[in-house]
Amino acid sequence: MDEPQLLNVWDYERAAEEHLDPGAFGYFAGGANDEWTMRENRAAFERWVLRPRMLVDVSDTTAATTVLGTEVSLPVLVAPTAFQRMAHPEGELAMARGVAAAGTVMCLSTIATATIEEVATAAPDGARWFQLYWSTDRGVVQDMVDRAAAEGYRAIVLTVDLPELGRRERDLRTGFEIPENVPVPAFLALAERAGVKPTDINWLVDNSLTWRDLEWLRSVSLLPLLVKGILTAEDALLAIEAGAEGVVVSNHGGRQLDGVAASLDALPEVVDAVGDRAVVLMDGGIRRGSDVVKALALGAQAVLAGRAPIWGLAVAGAEGVQRLLELLREEVELALALCGCASPAEVTRAHVARAA
Repeated sequence: MDEPQLLNVWDYERAAEEHLDPGAFGYFAGGANDEWTMRENRAAFERWVLRPRMLVDVSDTTAATTVLGTEVSLPVLVAPTAFQRMAHPEGELAMARGVAAAGTVMCLSTIATATIEEVATAAPDGARWFQLYWSTDRGVVQDMVDRAAAEGYRAIVLTVDLPELGRRERDLRTGFEIPENVPVPAFLALAERAGVKPTDINWLVDNSLTWRDLEWLRSVSLLPLLVKGILTAEDALLAIEAGAEGVVVSNHGGRQLDGVAASLDALPEVVDAVGDRAVVLMDGGIRRGSDVVKALALGAQAVLAGRAPIWGLAVAGAEGVQRLLELLREEVELALALCGCASPAEVTRAHVARAA
């Protein structure tokens, strides 16, 4: 597929499927069980319509905004996604370069195929956060957090919705396994300490964690903390009480508990509960600039996209990531202008309504 034909995220997804083997594509594209929640993440955007305002000066429209003190070119950050060398030989290194060139934030997964240090070196001027899976070995947790801080990562994103791995039936059907030639540094380090196989993800996280454990994390890191995987007002408030500077409304892309609410549907409840006490972000189902504007109108400060940048990576490495994010930025800017908003900061709840 020639580059001029790749006009949107959907085009990149179709092209990525041609580039990837069925197991790798299924891993990135699939969800849990019947994939109902994954489909709901998309369907939720169809339940809201934009309410554009006319005769507003939008001669100088920008998609740029600030998230946790970092200026970004668009309110779309790149969500943590594991095993990126299954999508492209350079994996997270190419992702980091593409994201930096597009001017936004990359969130590096604990189970990346490159180290914390390698990603920092690949894009030294890029803005980056570190996503944390909390293992049973607190020494390993502290080591990762300390290394992230030392390498200029600007926040820790603690994922809390994976005490056990969701049942992903696409992977079972394709017989998906992490290829032996794909390195996963965190797996190898933890497996060596725990004396287990590095191919089993279930031991990677401590399923005995409670909110009280976050107090220890706060005590060993000065980086801003976001808690990812929040779907209720109750948990959002507990995250703030535990010291988090922000929450990410997320159902793990529909890959964990099938049957939970779409992230966009859960967003207003969390926003109303949190108020101005913390940053609220969301992920799940972002495919268009108009999706981003709807999320902003419902109270998100920005969104994260996971699958979409992976499709760009699979198609054309760093350049593919950059171009895909630039396409989203162009779509966001157009949607803002057509809604009568010169910037993301001007989007309000009045700019959306429930679809009839």
